Amino acid sequence: MNIAGYATQLGLDAQEAGYQLATASSALKNNMLTNLARLLREGTAEIQAANAEDILAAEEQQLSSAMIDRLSLTPERLEALAGSVEEIAALPDPVGRISQMSLRPNGLQVGRMRIPLGVVAFIYESRPNVTIDAAALCVKSGNAVILRGGKEALHSNLAFAALINQALSEADLPTQAVQVVETTDRAVVEELLKQNETINLIIPRGGEGLIRYVDENSRVPVIRHYKGVCHVYVDQDADLDKALAIAMNSKVQRPGVCNAAETLLVHRDIADRFLPPFIKQAKVHSLELRGCPRTCAYDPEGVIPAADEDWPAEYLDLILAVKVVDSYDEAVAHIQRYGSEHTDAIVTENYTTAHDFIRSVQSSLVLVNASTRFNDGGQLGLGAEIGISTTKLHVFGPMGLEHLTIEKHIAYGDGQVRE
Repeated sequence: MNIAGYATQLGLDAQEAGYQLATASSALKNNMLTNLARLLREGTAEIQAANAEDILAAEEQQLSSAMIDRLSLTPERLEALAGSVEEIAALPDPVGRISQMSLRPNGLQVGRMRIPLGVVAFIYESRPNVTIDAAALCVKSGNAVILRGGKEALHSNLAFAALINQALSEADLPTQAVQVVETTDRAVVEELLKQNETINLIIPRGGEGLIRYVDENSRVPVIRHYKGVCHVYVDQDADLDKALAIAMNSKVQRPGVCNAAETLLVHRDIADRFLPPFIKQAKVHSLELRGCPRTCAYDPEGVIPAADEDWPAEYLDLILAVKVVDSYDEAVAHIQRYGSEHTDAIVTENYTTAHDFIRSVQSSLVLVNASTRFNDGGQLGLGAEIGISTTKLHVFGPMGLEHLTIEKHIAYGDGQVRE
């Protein structure tokens, strides 16, 4: 395969399809999404057969249990995926929406209209469900998309690609509006990053190495969906029952995702009452703890002494760094130093402390008395999401339907000329 020519053609085909999709009616786009949800339900057995090939290969490569969990497409997850597509179909179409109309002194009516970004290239790893989420969001928002998933999910992604292609065809929309890269050759990523004549935006989502590579080598604008070094801070005024439930859920509910907690900070005044039951629960969930000296003192044999590299680590596994802090200010300073501005939570019954935390911590989602796992487009009412942006230009946080559009200015006149 001529990789350079293949990448160029992907961009050209996407650009042409994007021109057609940009003016497609909401009815056509929603029809496509309804078709896709139906095909996902009808094709569950075929999808799972393809997914089984990816799971087998992952097990042979001895990938972590958390990574295999990210790959897995259970019937429940496929049903949830179909439901998510239907939720996107039910959302108001942002394309063509006019806002902020105002009348200028010369009689011009000036406003703004939402339009698609154009062609999006999405480069991601591990999670095949992202293929469906990204395709559905891009179609609804009028964007053509090129999807380059990781080799570990190739069979699952190709199975999804066939369904997406069928859904587009049934809705009389251009099938090349969604293209899944069929080769695992890494050179295709390098070539896609050069297609600044046809691709309008690159979105990388995956490990730190992938995102840094894309960011440093792309000729196309990049929105980074960077690592999630997420924190839960248990304040001195925390409700212990809430704190235990939130800290455990933030880490163990799905440890292999970017909004899972990686560090637990505990105020010294509450450590004696909180850490012993937390350590007990950690053992129930086979959660490895890496603690500061004061944390280790609560269970010298069970808690591993933390190293310097543990504080900025994104484990994506059943591993959690734990530190006892002397003050609220020390907790915030730790988050500011080691966090990735992704998701951070405080557990406290003190309104003033909670309000200060929300103002001081500059992450894409800051929570009070709730799990970090809520930083998700569906959970926050956006429908699905294409990822969680840690870039503060254009969008910050879950990137939902409206974030895949931009505003252009429009003006209505009646013969005005500029003097």
